[in-house]
Amino acid sequence: MNLCNQTQHGEYRIVPEDIQESIEVLKEGRMFINSLPKGEIPCGDMGGLGFFFTDTRFLNCMEMRINDTEPVFLSRTVRDSHFAQVELTNKEIISNGMLVPLQTIHLRLLRMVNDGFYQRLRIINFNKNTLEINLRFKLGADFADIFEIRGIHRDNRGDFLKTDFKRQQITFNYLGRDNIKRSTKINFYPTPAKILEQGNYVYVDYNLRLTPKKKNYIYLKVVPLIGQKSSEIFYVPNDLGFKKASQSLIDSYQAWKDECLKVFSDNKRFDYMLRVAITDLRSLTTNYPGVGTTLEAGIPWYAAPFGRDSLITAWQTLLVNPSLAKETLLFMAKFQGKEVNSWKDEQPGKIMHELRFGEMAKAGEIPHTPYYGSVDSTQWFIILLADYVRWTGDYNLLNELEKPLTEALNWCELYGDMDKDGFIEYLCQSEKGLVNQGWKDSDDGVIDSFGKIPIGPIALVEVQGYYYKALTDAAELFEYLGNKTKAKDLRYKAEQLQKNFLKYFWLDHKGFLAYALDGQKNQIETIVSNPGHCLFTGILPQQKACQVIKRLMKPDVFSGWGIRTMSTEEVAYNPISYHNGTVWPHDNSIIGYGFRKMGEVTSLQRLVEAFFESTAFFNHMRLPELFCGFTRRGKIGPVKYPIACDPQAWAIGSIFLMLRALLGIECQNNEIHVRNPYLPSFLQTLKLENIKVGDGRAALEFTRKSDKTYCGVIGTEGNIKVIFE
Repeated sequence: MNLCNQTQHGEYRIVPEDIQESIEVLKEGRMFINSLPKGEIPCGDMGGLGFFFTDTRFLNCMEMRINDTEPVFLSRTVRDSHFAQVELTNKEIISNGMLVPLQTIHLRLLRMVNDGFYQRLRIINFNKNTLEINLRFKLGADFADIFEIRGIHRDNRGDFLKTDFKRQQITFNYLGRDNIKRSTKINFYPTPAKILEQGNYVYVDYNLRLTPKKKNYIYLKVVPLIGQKSSEIFYVPNDLGFKKASQSLIDSYQAWKDECLKVFSDNKRFDYMLRVAITDLRSLTTNYPGVGTTLEAGIPWYAAPFGRDSLITAWQTLLVNPSLAKETLLFMAKFQGKEVNSWKDEQPGKIMHELRFGEMAKAGEIPHTPYYGSVDSTQWFIILLADYVRWTGDYNLLNELEKPLTEALNWCELYGDMDKDGFIEYLCQSEKGLVNQGWKDSDDGVIDSFGKIPIGPIALVEVQGYYYKALTDAAELFEYLGNKTKAKDLRYKAEQLQKNFLKYFWLDHKGFLAYALDGQKNQIETIVSNPGHCLFTGILPQQKACQVIKRLMKPDVFSGWGIRTMSTEEVAYNPISYHNGTVWPHDNSIIGYGFRKMGEVTSLQRLVEAFFESTAFFNHMRLPELFCGFTRRGKIGPVKYPIACDPQAWAIGSIFLMLRALLGIECQNNEIHVRNPYLPSFLQTLKLENIKVGDGRAALEFTRKSDKTYCGVIGTEGNIKVIFE
């Protein structure tokens, strides 16, 4: 029985009351801060702004005023995804009865997140005379759960406790419905002149005497506490640990960059884009003590472990650093389903969808502890494991994960195939689960050509492609493990799946694949991007694959900036919807990788060049989770989606998968195979260093002359070969 309904699932839509035009993010570990570019968290914001830890907002108000006036924003820069610098100045104010002209006081905020949120404020008076000013901070903590901020209504909340005050410290306190106390401790240096409590907020005043050209500093540190346990490790009185925390981040990021792919080209914008992407991956990589390390999906809404997102991102970034894949596989194996639990949509062998640690999860208001409502995470676990083993030759990990691999395959056959027709379907069981459990998991993410929601169980087209690849990949893995009988059985199942897939999903009259089969095995013929995911899996013969590629590149699907999630000719098309007409970078990268697998490099080049050109219109040249599907016109850039995650892991990973596809790089058995590489028109030369394969490393250089791309080996370390085809 399907207990989900659209009203219940609607609770999980992202519908914040406030939507800000632009936000800036700093993240480290399980903490992140979302603020306006000028550094402010407006008091009472009901959007995604704030300082967060473990799915809870520990700071929802942070405003600064000079003599009761708002500072003027000048600029903001972010270095290596972890260090922000904000430049501000003054409006006209009165000091000691005298007019202080605008733009004569400079304020510089330096910010980072480490074991807490750090801020250093430097103030310089550029007037000829000494000024006396009042600097006031307004602060507040609402301890809202991230699901609450996303739009879920809660009938009851926990209790706000008395705020504690010391000369240089404020501590907001809250007791949740999970009976866990959460606190926000804020330290200041030097000692403020006055601290006042007024309603839900606290005001911190500094009365400053600013002599001309002298630097004045004020330090602030915010530490989240859960059950009174502090993660604070850099606290020292004079700067609250700012210098040590800063240096530790610099060292950590440098160590990460040293272990990753290094890219050098003749296009500085391209190099910058990839440098940002590599440091973004570091910021989204999170350690969970006692469990392991994995990639979190995106900020602000998905700063948590996600089965599908984390696995796909690790797969996309094998070229960058294979260690991401190993960590993610081990993490997901630890949470592999153990029992049939309808509340969590859990079944034995199933890989999780999402894991949360906030008040609502711990109080049992939502099933995310973890929640398993993902129909494709389990296949992606198998696909990633196979590609990781090919890439690294890490057979020790394969031996370690043989049991999770076997259980994942068992889930596909025993639970994923609900009606034993050979296809994998989904049907939500949880009363607070997801109605749609593919990657388009919004309530209208699967919709027919008439604009109606089909009745499940639903067999998605791309899920069958993933399953086919998982079966063939697993067969290869079991051959490594010496189980040839199992390998033969898996290949037979793959052959049968392919035959049935072509019979039931191929639409002769459209030269395309059906989106899905509904509960009555009727074909859902909506033209969407999902069939493009089948291209890399091998389930499609060449002729039919070419027809799919041709259809995806028609103007009603290809916007000029990327492949839309839905054709403009469909009834449900909306270029501003989440899944029914927008452009998703990760979607395009998987499709583009399939183009390469099918030998269709011209269309791949169009995709890559469109995406690179689009990055000029996004902050930090960072591709967001998605953007709107409006048709490209002239020199006007792509239209931003208002509540997209930014950064988002698999959007970041899409850059590297597209690059790998263009260069034709595949790795196996200590060998790098470079097949017919192509450099896009915006690159003449490209050098890749620190490519880790097997137990060695390699450096390659690509050069484009006329319409041909040439590749040479700069150097290798260890037992590694580079083979050109």
